[in-house]
Amino acid sequence: MTKPPTRKPLLQDADKPVQSRPRKPRNPAQPNLPLDPMPDRVDPCLVLLKTKPPKGRQWAFEVKWDGYRLAIHIEPSGVRILTRGGHDWTDRFPAIAAQARRLPVATAILDGEAVVFDERGRSDFGRLQQSLGGRGGKRTSREAVLMAFDLLYFDGRDLTGTELSARRHLLEGLVPAGGEDAIRLSEEIEADGATLLRIACEHGLEGIIAKDRNSTYRSGRLGDWLKIKCVQCDGFVIVGYEKSAGGSVGCYSPCAKEMSSSMSGELELASTSVLQVISGSRWTS
Repeated sequence: MTKPPTRKPLLQDADKPVQSRPRKPRNPAQPNLPLDPMPDRVDPCLVLLKTKPPKGRQWAFEVKWDGYRLAIHIEPSGVRILTRGGHDWTDRFPAIAAQARRLPVATAILDGEAVVFDERGRSDFGRLQQSLGGRGGKRTSREAVLMAFDLLYFDGRDLTGTELSARRHLLEGLVPAGGEDAIRLSEEIEADGATLLRIACEHGLEGIIAKDRNSTYRSGRLGDWLKIKCVQCDGFVIVGYEKSAGGSVGCYSPCAKEMSSSMSGELELASTSVLQVISGSRWTS
């Protein structure tokens, strides 16, 4: 009969602490782990207009902000703020740039919308333009804030190939909800799309945004992000008209009014207080 193996005590000397083997110093010639190169610019993902909100658990809903689309590049050399067309507007948004420098990250690219709020806490495109000196103006806007809704690059990692739900998780850790700084989180609204659209229309908003949680970040208008408007209309080219026999008569067109208001600045939801109104309306619906 074989003898069982001799048991050895876990600690040879109970008075001495358990220690791992001493680690060898790192060889300076050993290369660092490869990092993804930070792109100079990322063409934005754009919304596709739809008549009805999508159905399914993969869709997340947000408010569309009425402002200027911006990409905030945070690098060791400094901060750059790029417009949708690739123009450098860092100097025109000093408050946003200063807040970007304070974020706890070495390298990042944030996607968002610069907005100015009205007295009711809604984003107002007209006020944003005025803060920048009007159409074609060159002033700086110190009251504009960035509503951040996506994170494309984070601490040396390109996130454009990562699904939206993971990008949002990292973004929420970088820009917590409910902040009052110059960079704020554009929060997702937990609601059924049709219900949220109805409530948004009742509050006089333009509509809602739907995003596929499983989608990667793809530049262009490919259907990963959708916009559903309260007023369904389209633009047409007038090729001719016939004068009324009754003389000059005024004409009212809801679509024409909606299109005109979108050019002068649509009133949209832009504050935590209004988000609470929507949440409250949802529970009481």
